[in-house]
Amino acid sequence: MARTKEFDPDAALQSALELFWRRGYEATSMADLVEHLGIGRASIYATFGNKHELYLKALDRYGESRDALMLRELSQAGAALPAVRATVRRFAAEATDDARRRAGCFVTNTAAELAPHDTAAARLVELSWDHVETLMHSALVRAQAQGELAEDRDPRALARMLLVLMQGLRVVGKVSAEPGRVRDAAEQALTLLD
Repeated sequence: MARTKEFDPDAALQSALELFWRRGYEATSMADLVEHLGIGRASIYATFGNKHELYLKALDRYGESRDALMLRELSQAGAALPAVRATVRRFAAEATDDARRRAGCFVTNTAAELAPHDTAAARLVELSWDHVETLMHSALVRAQAQGELAEDRDPRALARMLLVLMQGLRVVGKVSAEPGRVRDAAEQALTLLD
């Protein structure tokens, strides 16, 4: 007869996500995970696989929750351009919020730490960026169709620029003690939508 799990795998995955997000992949040991999750090493391996597999599952979980938020923001009925601006400003605000900025963005952190030499991590980073770009592109196409964005603007190029900007905001915000640097960059970029 199979034993039932004595822990909530969903809660354990969320705890692992938080630890990896705060410390990074390399700085998080299996011993750290055992202590932080409060479950045995064998249970971690049986439920999630090895540390790398657990990290990738945590990254996937992060992307699902963040992408769902952005989807809600950018697909609301009505004017699209205010939603695009609000999303960029939210990224800037999160990047300068003292309680959050040091952690950065889990996807951006993974891009810097693992993606250059880890194809599985790089694939998840690219999927996340593709999704953000697609959401931005769709909102900008809608804005153009509704007369909010000039006809001579390229929604795809603007979506890519905003994606790169938002990732840069996360990197600079994580390190810089000057929040104006991030806010000014975001506001200047948004003038390209006028």
